[in-house]
Amino acid sequence: MAPQYLQKQEEDEAAASLLPTRPPDSELEEINDDAESAFEASEKVVVVDESESEGLQFQNFSTVPPFSWKKLWLFTGPGFLMSIAFLDPGNLEGDLQSGAIAGYSLLWILMWATIMGLLIQLLSARLGVATGRHLAELCREEYPSWATYLLWIMTEVALIGADIQEVIGSAIAIKILSNGFLPLWAGVLITAFDCFIFLFLENYGVRKLEALFAVFIGIMAISFAYMFGEAKPSGKELLLGVLIPRLSSKTIHQAVGVVGCIIMPHNVYLHSALVQSRTIETHNKGRVQEALNYYTIESTVALAISFMINLFVTTVFAKGFYGTDKADSIGLLNAGQYLKEKYGGGLFPILYIWGIGLLAAGQSSTITGTYAGQFIMGGFLNLRLKKWLRSVITRSVAIIPTIIVALMFDSESTLDILNEWLNVLQSVQIPFALIPLLCLVSKEEVMGAFKIGRTLKILAWIVAALVILINGYLLVDFFSAEVNGLLFSSLVSAATAAYVAFIVYLISRGSFLSAWFSRMWPKSLTASGN
Repeated sequence: MAPQYLQKQEEDEAAASLLPTRPPDSELEEINDDAESAFEASEKVVVVDESESEGLQFQNFSTVPPFSWKKLWLFTGPGFLMSIAFLDPGNLEGDLQSGAIAGYSLLWILMWATIMGLLIQLLSARLGVATGRHLAELCREEYPSWATYLLWIMTEVALIGADIQEVIGSAIAIKILSNGFLPLWAGVLITAFDCFIFLFLENYGVRKLEALFAVFIGIMAISFAYMFGEAKPSGKELLLGVLIPRLSSKTIHQAVGVVGCIIMPHNVYLHSALVQSRTIETHNKGRVQEALNYYTIESTVALAISFMINLFVTTVFAKGFYGTDKADSIGLLNAGQYLKEKYGGGLFPILYIWGIGLLAAGQSSTITGTYAGQFIMGGFLNLRLKKWLRSVITRSVAIIPTIIVALMFDSESTLDILNEWLNVLQSVQIPFALIPLLCLVSKEEVMGAFKIGRTLKILAWIVAALVILINGYLLVDFFSAEVNGLLFSSLVSAATAAYVAFIVYLISRGSFLSAWFSRMWPKSLTASGN
């Protein structure tokens, strides 16, 4: 028995050497007692009980336990919270405009954009599971202080922009459901404060909060599926739209908008933290791989559901408004009224069905936005604050500009202009989530045996490049129309040069250029950490 045990010990040590260079969780808590963590040990969902651990203690260190439906259920949750960002009011507006202007022709882009989003989110989950730390924390350790703070500012700006869209969407839904009695600013205040009520559920366990999001997703699925049934879109056109790529000069702007809405900067940071809500033995290669397998399944299912919901919205508006005079004028604020005029009342008026689905999208996305803000602020700044206090700070940072926006942009035309600016804001921030993520998951010293291989690395960078270039097109198209005057043009050019330089710097940290940068920059600026 002794030789077998010694052989197993040698195998365990060899496998452990391939894991990220970090101590076991128990030691990590002692070493980093003052460090911010995504979830406290008492908050995590237990997925391995003591009896199971005892039964596996003599198995190979790198052995992945057999598949279990019970385990899959226990791991299910983070992927569905992540999928909310694919269903927020900004996405719904992109869906309805895509359907009204381009008909069924851009459904293939919606599908492939969702697949690209899934790849990015799985890499984010991989980072969080393999390292036991989330992206914001690792950025703080990887980059010098000036770069860390700049990344934090850019991410916070992106989060505020996303939050404005989500809160405004929820406020529009409240206005619809109250028959116009409550104005936008009142809906903004309701959404801002009921977010705390929902987040209070986290005190009763993360599974309660995940159940709430399941209810929200269920409401959206039922509401938009009902609208899909009422509209009776063409099944043949739908299938052709999904399977056959079609793109014209008239629909390219909508195509760019579909891709731009799918990948949200704050969501990349969020998913790497959410996966840490389960107890995972990060020093055990088999357990890490097991968690990755389950998270891959549940994230794929979650985004498949989100794709169907987005497809429902796109096809409803494609059937009702494609080729009509109203197609170019439909936005989130007037979509409900247009639906009412097109499809009428009935037993369940479609206007209110739309309002219910939009409310679920707005409420759920504002909660995940606040949730993401907690992890982003805590990770980048290493703040050891109570979660409720971080929620108050995160919510306060976003709610003041949102109220101002609601008071200033309470009309269709002004809200459309606002939405364009907010989409541009999101596009600007995309590289500051994707590039750090891809650089970190490619590093053996960070990921150990779980660093991505050459093929996946190439594929991930191609996807990131496509997303950045597509969003870059949106930026160029927007600023070429909006930027006028020598002074303003000069300021935009200078900001663009600084923006590109920072992107090059971030890429260099994970490539062959890093050695060159190490020689060119002073040591005090290139050292990792703060």
